[in-house]
Amino acid sequence: MSGSTRSVWRIVAAREIVVKLRDRNFVISTVVTIVAIIASLAISGFLSSRPDRVDVATAGSQTSVVLDTANSLAADADSDTTFTARPVADRAAVEQAVRAGTVDLGLVPVEPSGWQLIGKTAEDDGATTYITAAAQQIALQRNAAAAGVSLEELGRGASVTYELLEKGAVDPGLSKIVAFVFAFLFYLASILFGMSIAQSVVEEKQNRIVEILASAMPLRQLLIGKVAGNAALAFGQLVLFVGAGLAGLAATGKAAQLGQIAGAAGWFIVFFLVGFLALASLWAVAGSLATRSEDLQSTATPLSMLIMIVLFAGIFLTGTARVVASYVPIMSIVAMPGRLAEGTAAWWEPFIALALMAVATYGIVVIAEKIYRRSLMQTQGRLTMRQALALED
Repeated sequence: MSGSTRSVWRIVAAREIVVKLRDRNFVISTVVTIVAIIASLAISGFLSSRPDRVDVATAGSQTSVVLDTANSLAADADSDTTFTARPVADRAAVEQAVRAGTVDLGLVPVEPSGWQLIGKTAEDDGATTYITAAAQQIALQRNAAAAGVSLEELGRGASVTYELLEKGAVDPGLSKIVAFVFAFLFYLASILFGMSIAQSVVEEKQNRIVEILASAMPLRQLLIGKVAGNAALAFGQLVLFVGAGLAGLAATGKAAQLGQIAGAAGWFIVFFLVGFLALASLWAVAGSLATRSEDLQSTATPLSMLIMIVLFAGIFLTGTARVVASYVPIMSIVAMPGRLAEGTAAWWEPFIALALMAVATYGIVVIAEKIYRRSLMQTQGRLTMRQALALED
């Protein structure tokens, strides 16, 4: 095989890339997805930073003092919650205002126990926390004065401090979101680019274009070009999506956790690129086994099921099952980066998982290439993998 023949895959890869970039649907969907990622993070950040203003109907002379103290405690805790007093005549008026929805809740004195919050259908956890703490602080001050001691003396020995053993670690809620995003991006890219490869192969086969291509280049080079071109496109698209997500995350005030998430995202891209070489080869096989576009539904079903299994595994697996999945080739594309995002994987684990993925990818590509070559020129009808392997080269 001459040097020019060995490098012909580059021409095929370049053609795959150019055709895809000229596809308006592909470009528009990519832009829309990036905008959606940034917009969703921006909206999330806006909602989380928006002040929570709570209107409180009050009755009694000391309720304003309780709310003022609650506002001070909320400010000390860096909370955006603020309480605004709406004085009314008595408890009946408070209940009427709450039922009418003109206020969020009510606050009335209850002798001799203290105070009572009045809500309509559900408790407000923020109001319960700060108003209860305010009432307790006021009561302690009053009781301390009655006992002839200071508030500091009364509360000596009751302070509680909080020490974080893993500062900057990703909180569990955010790590679950990141794992879901990894699984979704894997599914989206695998289906989008994989099906594109399969359709391209079956269309060339159905239109007999493949016979012309086979006379001009080895079929192995044709397969390499298709896989390489679509892998490059998938890699570029994932980098854009992940970059948009990280930028949006930084803009929403999650900079302290950005390092760990960025590291996990980087590993996700690497794992996906290696694993996609195997998936792309299998998608090409799905196309070569078919003789018409209608046959793809049958020949691509096992691969589609595998991708769905990986998607659900990345979202729902936990504990030991998740650890095991992070070493299983293809599943490790989403499982290992998900563990890295939540901080449960040691630094050396992704290297071992990636090595296993590379070995499995090599084996899959070798077998897929053989099936692809043997089935691509067969136009009599749909083939199975066993039938294709039984054919002569």
